[in-house]
Amino acid sequence: MRSRWRKHRQQEAADLNITAFMNLMVILVPFLLITAVFSRLAILELNLPSSGEQLANDEPLTMQLEVIVRADLIEVGERNGGLLTRLPSQEDGYDYPALTEYLKRVKATFPDKLDATILLEPDVPYDVLVQVMDAVRIFEAEEEDGELVQAELFPEISIGDAPVRKRS
Repeated sequence: MRSRWRKHRQQEAADLNITAFMNLMVILVPFLLITAVFSRLAILELNLPSSGEQLANDEPLTMQLEVIVRADLIEVGERNGGLLTRLPSQEDGYDYPALTEYLKRVKATFPDKLDATILLEPDVPYDVLVQVMDAVRIFEAEEEDGELVQAELFPEISIGDAPVRKRS
């Protein structure tokens, strides 16, 4: 009886049929590669705003550009001189092109200035921060041959919390 059991056991061992699995992989792998979203990661180096204690030394005051993003408007100001302009929100959101145009005029006045501080109210969405950073860092300029290039405004960005709005 034992010999029959051994023969029966040896006869049951069959080859593994993986044809269906291979067919699935042949179809699935190209499909996943085609539909995959290839994202490009960009990393910006940000700085924390400097504290007021550092002004104690004898250095002359320089222009400290601040862009304050509020729930309903964007304010551009100078830390030592006060508010420069207010850009109210449009029906479809913040007016980023107007912000870029104003900052281009500021850059023309202070061409060596590279840093700016973006201050945000607590409930401002992250997407708004990214778009404001883009508007502050670069703008698209057209060269003589008609080609669009990216020009630098204020690439060294610091971020922080906006001061509480004074109610009038």
